[in-house]
Amino acid sequence: MKKIAFKKPIIGLLGLMALVSSCSDFGDMNVDPNRASVASTAALLSGAEVNFGAAVTASDAQPILYAQHWSEITYTQNSRYQGTAFSYNGFYAGPLVSLNYIIKVNSDDATKAGVTPNGSNANQIAVARIIRAYFFSVLTDRFGDIPYSEALKGNQDFTPTFDAQKDIYTDLFKELKEAAAQFDGGTAVKGDIILNGNATRWKKFAASLRMILALRLSKVDAAKGKTEFVAAMQDGPLASNSDNVRYNYTDTYPNPWFASFVTSGRLDFAVSEPLVNYLKPLTDPRLPAFADKSVSKQDYVGMPYGLTNPGVKPADVSLPNASLRTVITAPANVLTYSQVLFSQAEAVKLGWITGDAKALYEAAIKASMEQWGVYTEAAYTAYIANANVAYSDAKALELIGTQKWVALYMQGYEAWSEWRRTGYPNFLKPAPGAVNNTKQIPLRQGYPTTERDLNTDNYNAVISRQGPDTDATPVWWDK
Repeated sequence: MKKIAFKKPIIGLLGLMALVSSCSDFGDMNVDPNRASVASTAALLSGAEVNFGAAVTASDAQPILYAQHWSEITYTQNSRYQGTAFSYNGFYAGPLVSLNYIIKVNSDDATKAGVTPNGSNANQIAVARIIRAYFFSVLTDRFGDIPYSEALKGNQDFTPTFDAQKDIYTDLFKELKEAAAQFDGGTAVKGDIILNGNATRWKKFAASLRMILALRLSKVDAAKGKTEFVAAMQDGPLASNSDNVRYNYTDTYPNPWFASFVTSGRLDFAVSEPLVNYLKPLTDPRLPAFADKSVSKQDYVGMPYGLTNPGVKPADVSLPNASLRTVITAPANVLTYSQVLFSQAEAVKLGWITGDAKALYEAAIKASMEQWGVYTEAAYTAYIANANVAYSDAKALELIGTQKWVALYMQGYEAWSEWRRTGYPNFLKPAPGAVNNTKQIPLRQGYPTTERDLNTDNYNAVISRQGPDTDATPVWWDK
């Protein structure tokens, strides 16, 4: 297996050029000849972190639709898998370039002393590496093989090769482990709008992400998955809901669902029939937090999924809860304690770690209810005793996978990835009006057309290795 090493990028973006340029009106009066001019690493970090929302789910709700947490009401093209090519160019040209730049200037002897007001060099590098790994993990889970080791080199290489997802995963584990060990106890990172420079929380996020990624290998390389999972557990993942990693939208960078439902005045999305029909008979206390009652029926009514001509009025179905769609600062959950607990429960069942799978499964449900602000002891006790929820060793993986799907509500890409990996919940069916070639739920997203048109040789090479550039070609771990 080849070793992946990132090359130092040449920054050519106009935004960075503007940040590092000096004011020509004053010549060299304000130029320190002993210090290289660099962009503000704090500002670049904040700008990169703004993309956490897009990494959780797309603003067109595509992954939420794939996971069937939501359905479209009137215009149902996305629910019927009309889209084929999706762009990742914004991530490569934006946050990933910025993160690489932060790593570069904090590593270069000529520049690293000048950026220490924004945090110790080691701490800045560690945070940037963790975020970079997270963004790359989302991209490879969406597309499969992607530009990685030759990416982010600016005008040194406009046609990078595509690395195999297997190699990318190997490097992501390394990056996350090394980055977490790199924090030096020095000045906290400035400009961190996710975890406020808290090194302990970044370490927990890195360990938790390693656990999530390790489980992706459960069907293709269980031995490596087990090794990585155990190591991540030892390093300390999220330990309570207070550790949850969230991206908090602001007035400047608003919740996209506010823009979709309020600013535009459109009612394009409703909570899906599969989700409502699963939660409602269980009297799941999370349902009122997920959805509002329909206006006309004053009850929870799911929107049928993927119909060609639904003929349904928004008033007749349950819209997402008002707190999710009408609050401009409603946060996006990036990684949560309930995810960690469900992952541990599955790892016990797989024989990767020792423990009580039943206790972990039930604790995960409790953590999810607490996360959504609906936990009461009575409701929780009744819920886990329900015959369709109560832990059974014979059905453990199905129960864990289905309840994890519920807990991942609004975390579109992660919910879609987990469904692809586990096959749960097994009641998700393809859209009746599907327009893609296979008429099945997509297994990946197609590369942006710019790869086909501007990086043709490498595009053809990856198709030859991975398979056709269609939504029916599974990614490496999806076997």
